[in-house]
Amino acid sequence: MSMVKVFLVDDHSVFRAGVRAELAASSEIEIVGDAGTVAEALEGIARTSPDVVLLDVHMPDGGGLAVINATANQPARPVFLALSVSDAAEDVIALIRAGARGYVTKNISGPDLAEAVVQVHSGDAYFSPRLAGFVLDAFASGSPAPEPEEGQDPAVDALTRRELEVLRLLARGYTYREIGKQLFISVKTVETHASNILRKTQQSNRHQLTRWATSRDLA
Repeated sequence: MSMVKVFLVDDHSVFRAGVRAELAASSEIEIVGDAGTVAEALEGIARTSPDVVLLDVHMPDGGGLAVINATANQPARPVFLALSVSDAAEDVIALIRAGARGYVTKNISGPDLAEAVVQVHSGDAYFSPRLAGFVLDAFASGSPAPEPEEGQDPAVDALTRRELEVLRLLARGYTYREIGKQLFISVKTVETHASNILRKTQQSNRHQLTRWATSRDLA
């Protein structure tokens, strides 16, 4: 399996060095470059063609949003994963709306960060557990789920029929594209359902979600 090429963008050189050291322990990841400004990031991304870009949200010259917006028309656009000290809802929503596939806070462990990189590269979304709810609030539509009846699993009961269908297919190893074809919905709609499911079940990634679904005989 080829390694995931990662480019790191953060205006603190000590933090960049720390992330490099943490990710160097992963056999699945190769750091191809880093940058401390938006301009350096754009040049470095164009030069190294990374698979995943780890983005700080707040930087003096625009930060993550500026990088994502500046690469909007690139034919071979990388996947963006926000890595920020901020856990504010407006930051999470802004980055996801701009095109980031995930958002994690800087207190994440090295192994979890490596897992997040691999997950977003594979096509999954990845959020620190409490942040997934912000995405649901921003993108979900329709009426709230009804109150669960006594004795039922509240997390399972909160899932809509369509979300249960998507959950079962995710747990069985289907890709977003395969799920879309099977359910006759777009990949973007599958991504939205997946984000909703992560938030409602309070899981961080697909592997955890699969274990959660299997333990409840939903796979």
